[in-house]
Amino acid sequence: MKNFLLLLTFIPMFMKAQEKYTINGYVKDAANGEALIGATVLIEDLGTGNITNVYGFYSITLPPGEYSVLYRYVGFVSQKRKVSLTENTRIDIELVEEQTQLEEVVVTAEPEDENVTSTEMSVAELDIKTISKIPVFAGELDILKSIQLLPGVSTVGEGASGFNVRGGSVGQNLVLLDEAPVYQSSHLFGFFSVFNPDAVKDIKLYKGGIPANYGGRLSSILDIRMKEGNIKEFDVSGGIGTVFSRLTLEGPIKKDKASFILAGRRSYADVPIKLFTDVLDDGAGLYFYDLTAKANYNIDSKNRIFASGYFGRDVFKFDEQQGFNWGNQTASIRWNHLFNDRFFSNFTAFYSNYDYAFEFGNTDDDQFDWSSKIRTLNFKPYFTYFPDQKNEITFGGEILYYTFFPADAIGFTSGEPIDLTLDKKKALEAGIYVSNKQKIGDKWNVEYGLRYSYFNHMGPGERYTFGDTLAGIRKPVRDTVDIGSGASIAKFGNLEPRLSVRYQLNDYSSIKASYNRMNQYIHLISNTVAATPIDVWQPSTNNIQPQLGDQVALGYFRNFNKNQFETSVEAYYKWTRNQVDYIDGADLFINELLEADVLSGIGRAYGLELYVKKNSGRLTGWLSYTLSRSELKVDGINTGLNNEFNEGRWYPTRFDQTHNLKIVSNYQLNDRKNLSATFSYITGTPTTYPTDRIQVAGYIIPVNDGSRNNVRIPDYHRLDISYTIDYNWVSKKGKQRSSSLVLSVYNLYNRKNAFAINFTQDEQRVRYNQINNLVLPSERVQTKASQTSILFFVLPAITYNFKF
Repeated sequence: MKNFLLLLTFIPMFMKAQEKYTINGYVKDAANGEALIGATVLIEDLGTGNITNVYGFYSITLPPGEYSVLYRYVGFVSQKRKVSLTENTRIDIELVEEQTQLEEVVVTAEPEDENVTSTEMSVAELDIKTISKIPVFAGELDILKSIQLLPGVSTVGEGASGFNVRGGSVGQNLVLLDEAPVYQSSHLFGFFSVFNPDAVKDIKLYKGGIPANYGGRLSSILDIRMKEGNIKEFDVSGGIGTVFSRLTLEGPIKKDKASFILAGRRSYADVPIKLFTDVLDDGAGLYFYDLTAKANYNIDSKNRIFASGYFGRDVFKFDEQQGFNWGNQTASIRWNHLFNDRFFSNFTAFYSNYDYAFEFGNTDDDQFDWSSKIRTLNFKPYFTYFPDQKNEITFGGEILYYTFFPADAIGFTSGEPIDLTLDKKKALEAGIYVSNKQKIGDKWNVEYGLRYSYFNHMGPGERYTFGDTLAGIRKPVRDTVDIGSGASIAKFGNLEPRLSVRYQLNDYSSIKASYNRMNQYIHLISNTVAATPIDVWQPSTNNIQPQLGDQVALGYFRNFNKNQFETSVEAYYKWTRNQVDYIDGADLFINELLEADVLSGIGRAYGLELYVKKNSGRLTGWLSYTLSRSELKVDGINTGLNNEFNEGRWYPTRFDQTHNLKIVSNYQLNDRKNLSATFSYITGTPTTYPTDRIQVAGYIIPVNDGSRNNVRIPDYHRLDISYTIDYNWVSKKGKQRSSSLVLSVYNLYNRKNAFAINFTQDEQRVRYNQINNLVLPSERVQTKASQTSILFFVLPAITYNFKF
């Protein structure tokens, strides 16, 4: 009894010794109230800390005591707070942007050693300040063009929509704008992205080591976060350029409580043409426009709501009755809620619609109209729990509802209508996940997680069963079953493990490794040289299985000269299953039996990525080099001759590029003038050439021995430069004003890069033997190869940017 009483005496003391408290809050920009993503919160006494999430929130749990807390973000003045931690403490910090001296100019918005100390690898990030210095097409800031200058990211050439990551196709990238999917990321056939840089705050591309909260695509996740809008004061910014102009309005709805941002762009190549020529008088046009909007409201210290939207469209009309158009619309509503000091949550609901159409015909009596779209509704809860300074647990889920409209088509022949419309399709996709970021001692950081994904292609619709045939031949229909509304045509479920590991060698170097498995349940159906805005999305069925991919990566990261130089080397290997390709002569357009023309195979992509970046000084920039291969193996494709069972051999994908070199340099001439240049060299992409020819009645019939992508077009290289003059002044009311004049030249040395190679024969007919009607031996039909170049000239441009 005496011992028991003694134990009771010490229990409160023991409990007090084990008690811990939490420091949490938000880190923001003092000038406009924007959350600073990835800001470092360092407990100097312990040499440990955390970074802010995508909403600028942080949480650190510690034993009671006296601590020195350092808040830092590159390009901003650090702040230090002394904290006597005797209870849970809320500290919201606003950092002031520093006025850097010329020799201290930096080109990164991350902590200086983030590339070495973080667990993340195979991640590419660029901030808007860096993008603004990069020479791009027509002198306009562009997010997609800029990320293509980083390792592992490429495109098949000018005029190609989207981008390719580590040997994946355009349709294997998930592009998110404030968490809503954007199915077409390009304006003007790939020359510009749909994202207005004036409205964008953060850009993050995951090429590998993808966290468990992301899913749905095989190759990459491009997560773009919009600005919230200046919560302090009203701002007007924009630009007037050679191709388009833009205008952005932002400011407080209620100071320090609510804000908005509204950004719009419109191209106007058609305007001067209409003024000076009659080319467009019959209704022709070529232009795009987009509008981005967002508002947010701080309800109280634990609740904040956001609403954002995007609307954009491209119009390409040959005349009043013929042409293309396509566009995205998205809307998102989000609610941030703090359950307590350690428990953060976000709830998002979004709507996304991508529609595209074309029409042809000279009269109403002879006309063809076609349109298609994919509509998505989504709800996703996201939770983060901070149990202590060594763990950060994330869990949540999402549910998506798809509606596919493959073809709404009608044709008129001599006034008689022909309805070619295909039935719409519906599908449900869901996922749940849990992951943990864990610090193990001083050297090891690990992030591990598991995601379960589920897909159900639902009726009403038809489930087709096809008969066996030789690989590469259109499959015959054996059976058709009508599936009622809500019943399942096909359903799938898969586990997706994720793992990232970092071992800290010393203060300036580390080794990282990662593994992720991804599943993709919807497929972009395209067999063109490059993806186009009118390619169709198709859900998985009993005949088209979900694509599955595994990727491993290993990297060495090292900084030099007090983080002035960043370097990294990453090697990756990706193997995939159920890759989609098509039989020769496949009918992909308005085909109710599309599944009969689709083939399935395996894929592999592997490579080495080198990256060297100089962060500070007058001369900044980076060098990016990727050595890689991307291949497919599909029975019925690349079979060669005398292959009895049409077994496929490995062949390079259309976007395979062996060498990809990018050099970006920025030289600060003085505090107002900047000179920039980019150089690109890329191995020519594969294409299919005839291997022989047959001459019949004076005409050449090209013949291929079954090879796919058997040659490469000429290598691609290009040099761009820009010269920027900045103007900064203070208004009479003491407000900082700025503007800049950008002079740029795209394709400086007038390189005519090949997009495709076409073969034609001479128009002159050959002579025949009058006796046997055969071509005379001396008469051989001449053929020639001609190169198609999308951009075949030097393009100078001038842009004036302003912020008032």
